[in-house]
Amino acid sequence: MDIAKVVLKRGRERSVEHRHPWIFSGAVARTEGSPAVGGTVEVCTDAGRALGFGSWSPASQICVRMLSFDAARAPDEAFIGERIASSLARRAEGGRAALSEANRGVRLVHGESDGLPGLVVDAYDGWCVTQFASAGAERWRQTTVAALMAAGAKGVFDRSDVDVRKREGLPMEGTVGLLAGVEPPELIEIHEGAIRYLVDVRNGHKTGFYLDQREARARVAALAEGRETLNCFSYTGGFGLACAAGGARSVENLDLSRPALDLAARNFDLLRAGGAGAGCAVAFTCADVFRQLRLYRDQGRKFGLIVLDPPKFAETKGQLMRAARGYKDINLLGMKLLRPGGILATFSCSGAMGSDFFETVCREAACDARRDFQIVGRTHQASDHPVSIAFPEGAYLKGLILRAVD
Repeated sequence: MDIAKVVLKRGRERSVEHRHPWIFSGAVARTEGSPAVGGTVEVCTDAGRALGFGSWSPASQICVRMLSFDAARAPDEAFIGERIASSLARRAEGGRAALSEANRGVRLVHGESDGLPGLVVDAYDGWCVTQFASAGAERWRQTTVAALMAAGAKGVFDRSDVDVRKREGLPMEGTVGLLAGVEPPELIEIHEGAIRYLVDVRNGHKTGFYLDQREARARVAALAEGRETLNCFSYTGGFGLACAAGGARSVENLDLSRPALDLAARNFDLLRAGGAGAGCAVAFTCADVFRQLRLYRDQGRKFGLIVLDPPKFAETKGQLMRAARGYKDINLLGMKLLRPGGILATFSCSGAMGSDFFETVCREAACDARRDFQIVGRTHQASDHPVSIAFPEGAYLKGLILRAVD
């Protein structure tokens, strides 16, 4: 099979040699042949030295995403299948296959960090939920589905309704639905220790749930005993449930989505049915978080623990400064509502905002709040959302756990 070539400008091969998977359009001198959208291209230096193979995406600023840094191994169906099998094997626990454990929620494939750019696969109780977010990932859709079914998936359900597909020039029609196997139930139950969550893979955020905050939920829960907790941007209750299980005196779940809060209420019913959180008073408030926090500030309300886990404020670096204002505002309000000795758990999932900048924003918020805080913890995405050392952009989620010391 003839493979088109992408020839880089002189001196622009360094990042590829360092195994970074992205090649931007400005680094390309020319193409040779007629690469298809999502098709495999051979990447070469201006002197003709082969560097490996990637997927072609002419509509995107990231016009090539590298799949193979081996100039002798062009990706084919077997190559993609091997990558998926290796990714699943890395998620195995106690010798069990990643898809075999009942009620488990786990990320099986994490895009570039697993060598499969643009592909996300999450599993909920054996059902795989996919996102094909790049032209290359879309090209290998059928191969991916076949590999997941061969690995034992009950079914493969697609949730590729993500805006990044537009930047890839990919269609948005038909991006939600069953691709293979058995249709998942309306709600899938997964467990995190003693906590049970109901996941809506058809309508929920991302693929249905925030698996990436698993380890952060456990850390916050360990600080919740006896505290009045305000869980902002609560979605289906994740941090609130963890805090209730950790012995919180009360939990107020605050979110703008009534359907999310209704599902959170069902999750709290499951928690109590399992014998946890019985002494925790629970409330569900449907309101804009920014406005509600200002209302609580004006009312003089105080909390012992506040969780701020907002949606992504910045999709790109061009939106970063506007996002910083939003993060500062929300943290300033949260800091003012804390009791002395209270805990603020604050997070950013904006990949464009680095950890150092996020910490700076929180520092400035504390200054404006005229309060002193200690950093008692830093959190990152869960370990099944790994970060390749060659791809620091994969470290999108960061968090600070702060204690008010005044």
